[in-house]
Amino acid sequence: MSKAQKKLLGPRHRTSLKKPLCVVLTVSVISMLLICTHMFPRHGKRSSCHVLSSGRGCEDALSALLPAHIRKLTIKEIAARAVVRDILRTPSFITQNSKIAFLFLTHGTLPFELLWDEFFKGHEGKFSIYIHPSKERPVHISPHFYDREIHSDEVTWGRTSMVDAEKRLLVNALEDPDNQHFVLLSEGCIPLHTFDYTYRYLLYSNVSFIESFVDPGPRGTGRHMEDMLPEITKEDFRKGSQWFTMKRQHAVIVMADSLYYSKFLKYCGVSKPGTEGDKNCTADEHYLPTFFSKIDPMGISNWSVTYVDWSERRRSPKTYGPHDISLEFLKDVSSEEMSVHVTSLREHGDELHWPCTWNGIRRPCYLFARKFHPDSLDSLVNLFPNYTSTVV
Repeated sequence: MSKAQKKLLGPRHRTSLKKPLCVVLTVSVISMLLICTHMFPRHGKRSSCHVLSSGRGCEDALSALLPAHIRKLTIKEIAARAVVRDILRTPSFITQNSKIAFLFLTHGTLPFELLWDEFFKGHEGKFSIYIHPSKERPVHISPHFYDREIHSDEVTWGRTSMVDAEKRLLVNALEDPDNQHFVLLSEGCIPLHTFDYTYRYLLYSNVSFIESFVDPGPRGTGRHMEDMLPEITKEDFRKGSQWFTMKRQHAVIVMADSLYYSKFLKYCGVSKPGTEGDKNCTADEHYLPTFFSKIDPMGISNWSVTYVDWSERRRSPKTYGPHDISLEFLKDVSSEEMSVHVTSLREHGDELHWPCTWNGIRRPCYLFARKFHPDSLDSLVNLFPNYTSTVV
């Protein structure tokens, strides 16, 4: 507007033009506040913070929504990072006495004990065995498994009792300083390679083999709970198979963790009124993948060395019976170089495929496989010398 036009309009008319602009701005600000209130509703203890309020409560609540590299870390997070940093700085010592600890999480008797006996035979002194039977004491046929049970407790799928059982196995195995790598196995697991190949693959790897990936579907990040904030955000939440192998430093870190485990203990593996949306976030599928993604993401492979078939897209993976077992099938699984990660987001493609590398070199992904029906034992024992690999 020119000076001449301003003079013609006069001061009263200029003021009247500013009023609509003020109204528009005021309405815009109020609208944004209402949108924020809708997007970030009040929950639980954070209900003391309202969009139009102020104070320390609001600062903490808003900070919880920020990622860790932006927000101010809590004292517990700082302490946890310091502990993890010091443990990771501890060098690993691989000697002639170094062993791999095989941790069997079972209901009772191991149906493939005879097959594992063939796997371990002749390699005494290079492995340790620990068994957590959750229902009944196993009956053994192999001397390698005699008297290897640890103090056990009941285990329920999807609950933190599953994680507790894993930690009981780890803490028992950590008592032996020669155990340098730890393998969690189920009663339905079988070996895919020779002991020597497996020993070198695990002991000389520069990472732990823990599956960790983002599943954007309802059985992935959809299981995250706001109560896990600020330490575990939805962006932090990961999914993966519980069947891990890990280096000694990582096993020590798991036993030292109380901060992140307490979140899963309190909010995960429960489904009752009072939890967010009555969710059950299945602790064994999310705790370790989320934990290691946060504290040492470069120290894990992000894929598991235990093969499992989710092609049927059911709650449980496919179980292989005697009619499924062939030399061709076992060789295909043991030589596979692409790992598969199944998400719960079906409409947009539910599989992720990643190449497997061992210390930067392409290698077969899998050292073990599950689930196999007990009736397949004879076929597997007969084929074992032919399908196992001796190539490093």
